[in-house]
Amino acid sequence: MNASLLAAAPWWRPDTGDTLVIRGGQPLVGTYPISGAKNAVLPLMVSALLTPHLVTLHNVPANLDVAVLSSLLQRLGCEMHWSSTSAGLSVTISADRLEPRGIDGDLVARMRASVLLLGALLARCGEARLPLPGGDAIGRRAIDFHLAGLRAMGATVKLDGGVVQATAPAGLRGADIRLPLPSVGATENLLLAAVLADGTTTIRNAAREPEIADLAACLIAMGGKVSGLGTHELSIEGAQRLAGAVHAVLPDRIEFGTLACAAAITDGELCLPHGRVDLLGAAGASFNAMGVDFSETPDGVVARRARPGLSGIDITTGPYPGFATDLQAPVMALLATAAGASAVSETIFEQRFRHVDELVRMGASIAVRGRTALVRGVDRLQGAAVIGTDVRAAAALVIAGLGACGETRLGGLDHLDRGYDRLVRKLALCGADIVRLP
Repeated sequence: MNASLLAAAPWWRPDTGDTLVIRGGQPLVGTYPISGAKNAVLPLMVSALLTPHLVTLHNVPANLDVAVLSSLLQRLGCEMHWSSTSAGLSVTISADRLEPRGIDGDLVARMRASVLLLGALLARCGEARLPLPGGDAIGRRAIDFHLAGLRAMGATVKLDGGVVQATAPAGLRGADIRLPLPSVGATENLLLAAVLADGTTTIRNAAREPEIADLAACLIAMGGKVSGLGTHELSIEGAQRLAGAVHAVLPDRIEFGTLACAAAITDGELCLPHGRVDLLGAAGASFNAMGVDFSETPDGVVARRARPGLSGIDITTGPYPGFATDLQAPVMALLATAAGASAVSETIFEQRFRHVDELVRMGASIAVRGRTALVRGVDRLQGAAVIGTDVRAAAALVIAGLGACGETRLGGLDHLDRGYDRLVRKLALCGADIVRLP
C-alpha cells in the first residue's frame, strides 16, 4: 500500500510512530497556517475525471486521504503531477486516458469520498463499478440518495454483493431531483454527474456547505453552467464537454475551528493564516458564546481564550449554516473544561459520540442521553491512554491532551493522518510538548 501511495503522491511521508505522546499544560503561541479543506479537495480531485484536459489544484492539504485518492485516480489511468512551494502543495491531474474499470476495492474501502467516482465516471464514460465505500465508523451513511438521483438521470444501477454497478450507455439526462435530506455527498455526486448530462438538472433540498460551492466554482471554471450556489436549489445545464481549469482549494473551516479550540483550552494565542470565521456558519457565534475570541489581523485570524474564561453552552449540530458535525467532538473537548454545564446534541450521525468514553478516561464529566451529551465542566483534565476512533474524535483527544495535566498517549493516528496536514509538527512549532513514538 505504501508503494502505491508514494507512486501516486510522492510527497506523502507519514510521520513514524503509532502513538502520540502529549504532555499538556503548555500554552500554544505562534502561527499555525490553515490548510486547504479536506472536505473540499477530494470532490475537486474527482472533478478532473470529467475532462481530458488538465485540471490544476492549488492549496492542496498534504494528508492521507489525498494520497489515497491520488492512488485511486492513478489506477483509473490518471497522471498526477505534483509541485510543492512555499505557497503550498499543488497537483495537476490529466485524465485523458481514463479507464473506468481500474478501481481498487482496497483503496475504496479506506475512504467515504470514493463514492463520488460514481457520478463522474457515469458522466464521462457511461459506466462505473464501485465497491461500497468505507470511511469513519460514525453511523449509517447509506448511498441510497446518490443511487436514486443517478437513476432519475437515466442510469441503470444495481447493487450486488457489496458492489455498485451502474451504466448509462446513452449518457445521462437532466432530471428534477429532490433529496430527502440535504446530503453533502449526494449533492456533490449529482452535481458531478449533471454537468455532462443532456439537458437541465435541478437538485432540490441540496446541501449548502461551502465545500459544495467550491466544487461548483471549479466546475464553472471548467465550462460548466451551475446556478444557485449557496442555496437549497442548484440548477445545472449540462455541457457536451468540459475544459481544464486552475482552482485554489478553499481553507479548511474544520481545521480552523479545531485549532481555535486548542488555543482556548491551553490559554494560548494562535495566529491562523487563511482561517475564515465566515465559513464557520452558526459555529462562529457558538465560539464567541463559549469564550473564544477571534480577531482579524494583517497576518490572519488570531484565536485566544476570552478574559472571563470559558463558559458552557448548548449546541445542536445541523446542515450548513448550522453547527458542523465535524466540529462537535473538538468543541466537546473544550466544553469539558468550561465553567457550568453544556448540552451537545448530535442530529447528523448517530454514532458520533465515540470520543465521549475517551474524554471520560481523562476526567471529563459527560453523560450521554440518546443523541445528547450532557457535559459538566471540570477544572482540569488528566492525561490518560486513549484511542482516536475517527478523524474528528482523534483531533478532540489531541485538544484534550494539550489542555490536560500530565501525559496523554493517543493511539489511532491513521485518523489524524487522514484529516490533518502535518498537525503534530505544526503544533510543536507553536510550543506543544508533543511527539510520535513507536
